[in-house]
Amino acid sequence: MIGDSAAAKLGAVPLSNDTVARRISDMSNDIREQLIEFIKKSPYYALQLDESTDIAGQAQLLTYVRYLRDKAIAEDVLFCRPLQSHTTGEAIFNVLDIFIRENGLTWDRCVSLCTDGARAMTGRERGLAARVQQVAPLVKWTHCMVHREALAAKKMPVLFDSVLNQSVKMLNLIKSRPLNSRLFGVLCPEMGSGHEQLLLHTEVRWLSRGRVLQRLYDLREEVKCFLTEIKSDLAKHLDDTMWLASLSYLVDIFDRLNGLNLSLQGRETHILLLADRVDAFTQKLDLWHGRISRGNCDMFPSLADFITDAGTSHDFSSLFQSASEHYRSFTWVRDPFVCTANELSIDVQEQLIELKSDSRLKELFTSRPLSSFWAALMQEYPQLCDGALKILLPFATTYLCEAGFSKMTALKPNTAIVHKLRMI
Repeated sequence: MIGDSAAAKLGAVPLSNDTVARRISDMSNDIREQLIEFIKKSPYYALQLDESTDIAGQAQLLTYVRYLRDKAIAEDVLFCRPLQSHTTGEAIFNVLDIFIRENGLTWDRCVSLCTDGARAMTGRERGLAARVQQVAPLVKWTHCMVHREALAAKKMPVLFDSVLNQSVKMLNLIKSRPLNSRLFGVLCPEMGSGHEQLLLHTEVRWLSRGRVLQRLYDLREEVKCFLTEIKSDLAKHLDDTMWLASLSYLVDIFDRLNGLNLSLQGRETHILLLADRVDAFTQKLDLWHGRISRGNCDMFPSLADFITDAGTSHDFSSLFQSASEHYRSFTWVRDPFVCTANELSIDVQEQLIELKSDSRLKELFTSRPLSSFWAALMQEYPQLCDGALKILLPFATTYLCEAGFSKMTALKPNTAIVHKLRMI
């Protein structure tokens, strides 16, 4: 989980597996106790969690926590525990609730819960979010913004949905059959291709569609030749100018969407930062809509090059819809020195005025991350900072859980060390 270098150092220690496992367990218990004490000292905390199945077939619940520590926001792994039977919202809640109560934490300090949109998490009555709100009514549930972006990207006009499905069929016909894959691998070098194979489309991977479509577009001549040789009806699409133009557009727009998806990932993010990035993307959509309606496709290089090479044109203005309402809330949290906040109570507005008038804080605001700025002023402006930190503290994505599960693929099943790690 922590890299090959650490594994090599551990392997050099002349100890038995049981001794190593026991020491790992002792260290993990000590770390957990320290973390619990930090959380208890924080006025509130936020949770991020996800469920997945490890390489041994065991369902695991991975949970991260974000809390205030030393005038800053910290985030750590809270626990990873197995789900012994079902993976329902009730089962997940029971594991989470037991951990919270066993370690002396309280639900009334929990301000946020971030999960994906799975039914076990979001069910109205038996989902995890609903069960948590039964014991902590003030907890706010956040749907992972990376998952929301991926879901939004699935909705597209019928024409492009058809092109995408036909492209996936081409990929599966070649990649899912070993003989076809080998023959295509021989054909590509013979035709002087820059690549030797297509990429297999995987629905669960966020960036899959953009990458596989790019490779298909790069190898479109080779794919057409191969499909013609095996007498597949799919070959006709690669002679259709409009179909190829649509494919080139999908290559470009999914590349843009992949860029947005990557910008939403990472540690130490918050809802305001990611909302700004989504807002910027929706404004770009408006810009692209205006340019493409005037016949200018230079922001989509694959489409522009295809139209130039093929000598064709098409009205793509219907592909875009104007961006809906932009995210403009909580401007006083983003920059308290240039705005007012009439929605706040009179006491909090007075604190905001005092903060804006303090010239020394302007330098602090420009030199620190937004969350650290508000955390540092907790004692001086308690009510104002309380409202700001309850906005900045919640996780905006389940990126840490996704990354954590990816690390778990390096663990080998059926060893004492893995068994101990599961119980951390």
